[in-house]
Amino acid sequence: MIGENGSDGSDPIRPSPAGEGWRPWLRDVEGLLVSLALAALVLLPLAEIVLRKFFQAGISGATAFEQHLTLLIGLLGGALAARDRRLLTLSTLTDLLQGQGQVVARVFSSAFAAGISLFLGVAAAQLVQAEREAGNILAYGIPVWTLQVVMPVSFGVIALRVLWWAAASWRGRLVALLLAGGVVWTGLQPPIAPDTLVLPALVTLLVAVVLGAPIFVLLGGAALILFWGQDLPIASISLTHYSMVTNPTLPTVPLFTLAGYFLAEGGASKRLIRVFQALFGQFRGGPAIVTVVACAFFTSFTGASGVTILALGGLLMPVLMGAGYSERSTLGLLTGSGGLGLLFPPSLPLILYAIVASLNAKAGGVTIEKMFLGGLGPGLLLVAMAAWMGVRLGPKEPAGRPAFDRGEAGRAIWVAKWELLLPVVALVALFGGVATPVEAAAVTALYAFAVETFVYRDFERAREIPRVMAECGLLVGGVLLILGVALGFTNYLIDAQIPTRAVEWVTGAVQSKYAFLLAVNLCLLAVGCVMDMYSAIVVVVPLIVPLGQAYGIDPIHLGIIFLANMELGLLTPTVGINIFLSSYRFGKPVLQVSRAVIPTQCVLVIGVLVITYLPPLTTLLPRWFGH
Repeated sequence: MIGENGSDGSDPIRPSPAGEGWRPWLRDVEGLLVSLALAALVLLPLAEIVLRKFFQAGISGATAFEQHLTLLIGLLGGALAARDRRLLTLSTLTDLLQGQGQVVARVFSSAFAAGISLFLGVAAAQLVQAEREAGNILAYGIPVWTLQVVMPVSFGVIALRVLWWAAASWRGRLVALLLAGGVVWTGLQPPIAPDTLVLPALVTLLVAVVLGAPIFVLLGGAALILFWGQDLPIASISLTHYSMVTNPTLPTVPLFTLAGYFLAEGGASKRLIRVFQALFGQFRGGPAIVTVVACAFFTSFTGASGVTILALGGLLMPVLMGAGYSERSTLGLLTGSGGLGLLFPPSLPLILYAIVASLNAKAGGVTIEKMFLGGLGPGLLLVAMAAWMGVRLGPKEPAGRPAFDRGEAGRAIWVAKWELLLPVVALVALFGGVATPVEAAAVTALYAFAVETFVYRDFERAREIPRVMAECGLLVGGVLLILGVALGFTNYLIDAQIPTRAVEWVTGAVQSKYAFLLAVNLCLLAVGCVMDMYSAIVVVVPLIVPLGQAYGIDPIHLGIIFLANMELGLLTPTVGINIFLSSYRFGKPVLQVSRAVIPTQCVLVIGVLVITYLPPLTTLLPRWFGH
């Protein structure tokens, strides 16, 4: 399952070589647009803080502008991901095929993906037309539809770029174009009743996804087919996409991710590893502890475990190998540690769970603050267990283990002090009562930018900053593209009363709360094997939240259980995202990485069971702080 960071195994922090064929001026213009949108998203909440603090005033429509900037970033980022062939996918079958088989698979999957993208563009155009007729105004006389128009344009651009990458030759691209046209024509002029074509269309969609079509095509295509089959307006899919991406708290996602990207692109990794080595290097298994803590720190801010593996792997592997760890233990520890920070604030999955769960009327009170507090205890438990396993995997009597050097520790901490304060800045801004979650995220992003740019001077050339921001937009765009279309599919399930029927069936079949929790863990492990974390949040969370409520399970506790299981899904042998990214980063076969990660995965399974059956580990802090 490739997809969290790049469909072709490309480095998520650097532009993919696949995109080098595009005209440089077009690349620069698109990157600049995303950078400007991100910059505006940072500055607008900061201006609100200043105006509120010193002038008891604010900017009219500031929240609406923040929401629509997120819409712009998400769709432009999705277009960038399509340009660099980095749309998130589930399947790697295309890369495993050879010769003509690979060509046919790529042409077919690309053609179907382009057809679905065009349909999503048509649905978005219908939404824009309806909004134009309604005449709603955002602020300062700006019509809402003028900002919504980015939706059909972006889907059209994505369709064109998917067709471009369908083949290396113009003949192959022409075949893909004709097939995509056939998909569109069948949808507009079905040869027989649409309801009889639903099942064949869904099967064809599944085949296209297995052959490499992006995740958003699976979820958006399923929604389109189901709505089309029942003669329901497809514009409602774009309406749910629009409502999801313009959620008032969603701007925290690109802002916190931007802070993480500034860290990952600067020299923070070297400075922080030096700190952790100075503090833990003298202990038995010290290099393993350094690895686990450093990976957890970086993943919590980037929101993507693959970024951590790719960015820190080259630095940490020599540390572990030099300390006497075997190659197998080193691979397993680095791969297994990549996702450990997903339960620590300000991790992107915590934010997304809070947003999606709060849409459920029965899960009132699920907030970002509660999820951040709820994840701390379980996150520390998993880090401690992974570190313990790292110590066990290390040599019994490591040669040349250094003694604790207080001077070196002090110097390392002093050099990295501004980066070590980053979590403090984020949490104080969030829980200090002086800023909303979006404002706290903006403060964090500005702090990370200022520290890496002006304090450490890691970005010597001004042009590096827009590149980093464009890369952040690309990752965020790929995620938000999935979230938007997935909500349309989820709403179809809700309209079909699937969650209600699931509650009735499960509560009738499973009487024990504890048996239900075990069943949830098993189901979520299976989900983690076949679905990426972000689409699982949108599709699965609305199904399990009502079930949890029926058994009296705190939705914050259920959320941490859900995300902890998704962490395990990243390590599922042969199909986990981190398995593939680690294989790419270290040049090792997938099966070798899969075997190496088994000890760490077994320990984390035990940790997930402890989190599941010890609710106070999750719920104590939210209740203690009154959130």
